[in-house]
Amino acid sequence: MSDNAQEHHLTVSRSARYYQLGELSAATRRVWFVVHGYGQLAAYFIRHFATLTQADPTLVVLAPEGLSKFYLNGHSGRIGASWMTREDRLTEIEDYVGYLNQLADSILASCPAVVEITVLGFSQGGATVSRWLSRAQFRPKQLILWAGRFPPDMDAETATHLLNQLPVTVVCGDEDPFVSPEAFEENLQLLRSFGVEPEVIRFTGKHTLDADVLRQLASH
Repeated sequence: MSDNAQEHHLTVSRSARYYQLGELSAATRRVWFVVHGYGQLAAYFIRHFATLTQADPTLVVLAPEGLSKFYLNGHSGRIGASWMTREDRLTEIEDYVGYLNQLADSILASCPAVVEITVLGFSQGGATVSRWLSRAQFRPKQLILWAGRFPPDMDAETATHLLNQLPVTVVCGDEDPFVSPEAFEENLQLLRSFGVEPEVIRFTGKHTLDADVLRQLASH
């Protein structure tokens, strides 16, 4: 029996899940795309943004969910989603970029042309949204990297073009166990190497979103 198996890929149709807060209408003035981290589900992640849409009826928040789901512990119990792993990595990136572009096209077609777009990526979602935006058909008003990093493997020309005159905010809890002070500083230096001086917001907390900081960002 030969062990020279050949790898192939087949493009298939599948369903992708996302959640929405607020109603899209001619009155919509702001749209936030918020992308969860590794092992999270969009239904729970989007709850953090409910106070923003309650305070501003012209705001709509969209939370897409990673295409791969798995049990967080063993073979039952809580379930999380992931945007990618190192296995078949480039194909998974292609899949989620295509998915997020299709979602954005669908949503923005229902919005006024002047709508302001904010993109927030939490943890693994930080690199996810950065790769997506480098190939998106729109330009956001702001990019928020929350406890996540800009992908260091993005080529310099693509990164420079994406980040040119794009306001970037980097947010992280001061006790985040997944983001060391060294990693936090490396991320800032990487952004600066592409000509960006990001706004930096630190808060008292761990690897989580913070309601006060979200309200601050929404007021920008």
